[in-house]
Amino acid sequence: MPSELSSELPLAAPADRSSRFAHSLLAQAGLDFNGEHPWDMQLHSDDVPRRALAQGNLGLGEAYMDGDWECEQLDAFFARLLRAGVADQVSPLALLRHALQARLLNRQTARRAWAVGEQHYDLGNDFYAAMLDPRLAYTCGYWKDADTLAQAQEDKLDLICRKLDLRPGMRVLDIGCGWGSFMGFAAERYGVECVGVTISREQCQWAEQRYKGLPLTFRLQDYRELDERFERIVSVGMFEHVGRKNHRTFMEVAARCLDDEGLMLLHTIGKNRRRDVPDRWIDKYIFPNGDLPSIGQIGDAADGLLVVEDLHNFGADYDRTLMAWHDNFERHWQYFAAELGERFRRMWRYYLLSCAGAFRARDIQLWQWVLSRRGVVGGYQRVS
Repeated sequence: MPSELSSELPLAAPADRSSRFAHSLLAQAGLDFNGEHPWDMQLHSDDVPRRALAQGNLGLGEAYMDGDWECEQLDAFFARLLRAGVADQVSPLALLRHALQARLLNRQTARRAWAVGEQHYDLGNDFYAAMLDPRLAYTCGYWKDADTLAQAQEDKLDLICRKLDLRPGMRVLDIGCGWGSFMGFAAERYGVECVGVTISREQCQWAEQRYKGLPLTFRLQDYRELDERFERIVSVGMFEHVGRKNHRTFMEVAARCLDDEGLMLLHTIGKNRRRDVPDRWIDKYIFPNGDLPSIGQIGDAADGLLVVEDLHNFGADYDRTLMAWHDNFERHWQYFAAELGERFRRMWRYYLLSCAGAFRARDIQLWQWVLSRRGVVGGYQRVS
């Protein structure tokens, strides 16, 4: 945060009841109001603690979008907050209705599934091209041997191809294909044919132009409509939009579309606890109707349909991926500022950096599951 702003702020912690309670919670994480560290909150409004306690992350995030507080290292703020378990101690009544809806209602019906495409993925291909790598891979990179975002994404795509044991001429289904990063890479490097489905018109149109001439088919289609056989199936960063009421349906679709001797790779963000509900701020502003699965929920969904051959967690790599996206976003913001405005900038910064902090705190995970129809004879050989 610029020093000229922090010098204008009061140094004493606010004195009302909600502020004192919020101050005590922050102290557990080594955080403070108007403190001297780059991860401390700098308050521009005394109402921020009340909003955060009354509405959880929705109130905190909206206050940030409103410019009511600042933090020089927002990612570090969230990493400390979540690592200390502070968020678990705040359970505002406003969350109750949201929690009940998430647990009882199907918020990801075939009709509602298109909302995330329209609100998030259709922001504009130029915008995402400025933030992402050259292939527009909008999922976690694999940083084991990589030094750049582009290399981390290609290494991730190659890891998937090797885990699936792709061979020339194979027919592959990509459920939630995005801008076609996996399909293009797999066709170019491994000689396969791919069919991809997405609920984003912008993604579909861009991918069709980018990969013209390759044996790739892109469809604007809901995954529930799929009913044809493939030797391999991949789903990278889409399962987070499926929703707990539809996990079993997703696995049923995969099972009916996968050849008996085929393999499937599921790449998804996941939560540590089954009963956790979607974050209200993320749900409202970033990924409408999103719902992170737990290991138990994925296991329940695959029960009796697919065999789990391998499970790989490299969630810590998402921290570095998000920070790289944030750097690109800030570097190119000048080209989008007039159209999107400062409130969007603060919203997007909050999204990228709060998520980076969550992965750094290991509050959420990134899993790659390898599944088969009937079990690999002789056992599946792990690839890393």
